Amino acid sequence: MESQTVPQFTAAAQFTKTVVAAALMRRRPGHEVELFIARRTSPESVAGMWEFPGGKLEPGETLHQGLHRELREELGVEVVLQAEVIGRGHGSYVAEAGWWLKETTAMRLFRGEVLAGEPFPLQDHDRVDWVPVTSRLLDYPWIPADRPIVEQLLRDRDS
Repeated sequence: MESQTVPQFTAAAQFTKTVVAAALMRRRPGHEVELFIARRTSPESVAGMWEFPGGKLEPGETLHQGLHRELREELGVEVVLQAEVIGRGHGSYVAEAGWWLKETTAMRLFRGEVLAGEPFPLQDHDRVDWVPVTSRLLDYPWIPADRPIVEQLLRDRDS
């Protein structure tokens, strides 16, 4: 599957909305590291595409508070959050704003691990899965703005 072209943004880009999301990972004995992914049901423009779980940051929330809330609401899990996924030199990543999604919306994505609960789709998704962190991740039909992040996770794995 070909990588999609994403517009180049500069630090001057004006992001007014923030989405928070997680790259939840696990390692089971005898298996490769796996990434948790979720398939959207709506809006129609992205229905059937895969994404990282998360959602909109509410006014007054910190990035971590918002992400914990979203993961409880969307998947019914408690997590521990780790380092943010940084787009080293990637055109769709703006330092201190995050990954460009659309218009004036940026996403801050953090690595994480499930502490309690088994993730299952509560809203916005019809399917969830744990997938090995290999180049086969690129075979999934990702929401276009999430694909560069998948590519970054694969680069980080190889470095």
